[in-house]
Amino acid sequence: MDLDKHAQQPEKAPRTAELRASDADRDRIADLLRDALAEGRLTTDEHAERVEGVLAAKTVGELDVFVRDLPIAHQRQAAHAPAPHRPTAGAIPMDPDDNVVAVFSAATRKGRWRTGRRIHAYAIFGSVEIDLSEAMFDHQQVMIKAFSVFGSVEIRVPENVSLRGTGGGVLGSFEVDTLDATDEEAPVVFVDGWAVLGSVEARPRRGKLVADILDRVHRKVDRSMRKHLGH
Repeated sequence: MDLDKHAQQPEKAPRTAELRASDADRDRIADLLRDALAEGRLTTDEHAERVEGVLAAKTVGELDVFVRDLPIAHQRQAAHAPAPHRPTAGAIPMDPDDNVVAVFSAATRKGRWRTGRRIHAYAIFGSVEIDLSEAMFDHQQVMIKAFSVFGSVEIRVPENVSLRGTGGGVLGSFEVDTLDATDEEAPVVFVDGWAVLGSVEARPRRGKLVADILDRVHRKVDRSMRKHLGH
């Protein structure tokens, strides 16, 4: 009986320091080291040695070691506020912009598609895949309500967005890898819902990046202005 209880307990999510480092993580640390070299905090040899270590690092914790003694790293971390765990009041509508339903079947949303602010996913004896890794984000906050009953809902996001999860499982598995973007303007994807004798899983897709949301907003405004002015 104890073994059954133990098997049903979800595994603890890895700490941030234990997460695998991405190329974007390595570039961020390399930028800090370059700034430290320019400020005279590191010698040329120290800089070269640390950069070599950055390229070989496999986890976020290993990367942090190379900037732990640099003031600029702590200043940047203090200036960046982590994404909220719940959407801003009024930012997400109550009605879904898109429903993805799989009943004894499979349903998929992936590729270059435009996300709304709220997506509902239902997997009943079926499977749903929602892949945001190449999606176009028109809004900074996106809510995905996922419900799995004897089915599975798989969610993938770009690795440079923030990801939050607040759902649960009933004899099922609800797993969301918490992710913090380094850019405060990056989209935030919230995953909520339930897995009943099924599974809901949300993870970043490594190597996939979403463009800066503000750049797209500015381009859209520019196009609207040109159209309004007749150019």
